[in-house]
Amino acid sequence: MNLKCFDSIVSLRLVVSLSLTVFAGAVHAAPAPGKAAAASGEVRLVHNLGVERDAALQALAQRFNESSKGFKVKVQQGGLTEGETAHMLILDGEDSERFLSGKPRFKPLHAAMHEAGVPLRTLKPPPVLSRTAVDAKGQLRALPVGLSTPVLFVNRDVLGKAGLNPDAPLPTWTKLQQALDKLFDAGGTCPYTVSQPARVMIENTSAWHNEPTAAMQGKILQPSFNNMLQVKHVALMASWHRARFMRIFETDREAEERFVAGECSVIAAPSSNWAGFRRKAGFDIGIMPLPYHDDMFGSPQNTLADGATLWFAAGKQKAEYKAMAAFVDFWLQPPNQIAWQLESGYLPLNRAGFFAAQSDLLGGDLANVQVAVSQLTNKPATAQSSAAAAIGGARVIGIVDAALRDVWAERKPAKLALDEAVMAARVPVPKGK
Repeated sequence: MNLKCFDSIVSLRLVVSLSLTVFAGAVHAAPAPGKAAAASGEVRLVHNLGVERDAALQALAQRFNESSKGFKVKVQQGGLTEGETAHMLILDGEDSERFLSGKPRFKPLHAAMHEAGVPLRTLKPPPVLSRTAVDAKGQLRALPVGLSTPVLFVNRDVLGKAGLNPDAPLPTWTKLQQALDKLFDAGGTCPYTVSQPARVMIENTSAWHNEPTAAMQGKILQPSFNNMLQVKHVALMASWHRARFMRIFETDREAEERFVAGECSVIAAPSSNWAGFRRKAGFDIGIMPLPYHDDMFGSPQNTLADGATLWFAAGKQKAEYKAMAAFVDFWLQPPNQIAWQLESGYLPLNRAGFFAAQSDLLGGDLANVQVAVSQLTNKPATAQSSAAAAIGGARVIGIVDAALRDVWAERKPAKLALDEAVMAARVPVPKGK
């Protein structure tokens, strides 16, 4: 695994030892959080990560509360609401954009940690990370606790029955098409499906081929995801849809459920699904990198990391911020970080987590991290392959998804659909600019 773009990492011997502790279920013996507030009370953490990840967050909070002599953390499921804001919020998508609109409602993470005297033990935010969590100086405004990148998941049992070698890689879209042809001939009604089509087919496929999705118009960065690569790829996907190699469902959740049920044989979906897929599926699941077009020079490049982030609400008491900082510090301690990867499927935030994924002890359980990091760090990110706010936001992703639905329904060809989506996604430029 290529980790050259990250800082030098901790001793493998130490991390393997920590991994054994976590894997044996002894994470309850984690060390006490640093510099917890002396006062007592409660800080609330609200999230919308779902039931399974709620259990992981509840377990994390319980370990923190057992070791904290001051404030306790109370975890609740929910989204962004009007009225009094919880102390900490884990937000994604439209909730995140609503939270960030208007007057600032958050206290920057890096500032809160500094004021509390608690080190922020994370990796330096790489350029492949969504810009939502990072300020103009590259400092973390929020903690990206729910990171993932799209990968391929395959039903190894079905591949074997169709005469395919489940261990054979599918590195290119041509190789995948050949496999889907065999799956279809073997009676498959859904050889391939996609969760988050816009993120897979436009945002990440572009980065994976070092193709830009945005360009400067005057002093404003505007979407420009209607270039040759994007049109070619969407047209290919449209041909798969017509040939019944690919099925697209109403929601991302339905696509994922169809795969877990065994109806769909291959799915492109966020790497964070690994843990949940393996718990629910009654078949052997494999994980592979996202395919690339081998006729594109220099491909593959790198994919992008995106997902839910943890925000500190503004306007809280100094003692509460100290408690929140202590909780983040506790979360980032190696045993808790590794446990979070195992239970949630999300990418690690520090060096220990990356090393744990490399070890033979946890390699199978963290295979998603291995594949995801290999994509994210395949080559150093360029200006073209870095995350761009002009395409990554929920509004633009929604516009792209709508355009893709027009293509699948054969209402518009790929070029026209993407051209119109680019125009709809652009921010109006004031006169004279």
